[in-house]
Amino acid sequence: MEDLPSISEAESAVMEVLWRTSPVSTEDVVAALKNRQDWQEPTIKTLLNRLLKKGAISAQRDGRRYLYSPVLQRDQWLARESKGLLDRLFGGRVAPLVAHFSKQRKLTKKDLAELKRLIEELEDER
Repeated sequence: MEDLPSISEAESAVMEVLWRTSPVSTEDVVAALKNRQDWQEPTIKTLLNRLLKKGAISAQRDGRRYLYSPVLQRDQWLARESKGLLDRLFGGRVAPLVAHFSKQRKLTKKDLAELKRLIEELEDER
């Protein structure tokens, strides 16, 4: 997991577009992000170029344009990011994370039911 490219918050917004649909053209990425992020086209092109240099995405020529696809898979990125958050803020422990969020936000009955189901599944696996 350590050899995965590091992705900034802004770059992750571009990656989300590519993870949803790919291959995708520069124009389509710009259209998807322009309203959501209020970014101009040069900013988005810069982010695409950064991601290319990092090896997180690939580009394939399609006539006069490029089509971009993710190389870095979302589940790989999510695993590293969540592990980093857990390690940095909660000493690698899940229980303090859940406790923190339960104090900051009221957990709904649905949230609690999902947590109970996950705990039961984990206990069944052991």
